Amino acid sequence: MGSLDHVDLELLNALTEDHRATVVALADRLGMSRNTVQARMAKLERSGVFLSYERAIAPRELGFPIEAMISVTVQQADLPRITEALARLPEVVQVHGLSGPVDLLVRTAARDTRHLFDVDARILAIEGVERTETSLVMGEVIGYRVRPLLEEARQEG
Repeated sequence: MGSLDHVDLELLNALTEDHRATVVALADRLGMSRNTVQARMAKLERSGVFLSYERAIAPRELGFPIEAMISVTVQQADLPRITEALARLPEVVQVHGLSGPVDLLVRTAARDTRHLFDVDARILAIEGVERTETSLVMGEVIGYRVRPLLEEARQEG
């Protein structure tokens, strides 16, 4: 189960239910002191449990309604430089490194299909990129979630 104990798991579960909860609200809900909750939150933050405090903003609300996943095959030796080049493209919202025949999965946002074609061309133009394959996102079926994992961890603990 890693280094998380029962109290940590309860705190994380409470945060999945109300991600905007204050330390005081979490303390009240869990029957703990504010200082205990604050100390636990600081420990969890230092240990890297929290991925980001950035608010997830819908690209469509910024004028980018087209979302696509671009599978990218690269020359392995160029991967760090390619990753840096991808980070400079504003339409690239997320990149995952993969094992298997595809090296990178690039999540992109675009204004329209012509813009998406342009984004794909800019990715292909990066030296060391060998091939791309683009798939339009039709809709999110299961969003990012950790609650089922928390439930599993709580049962094991």
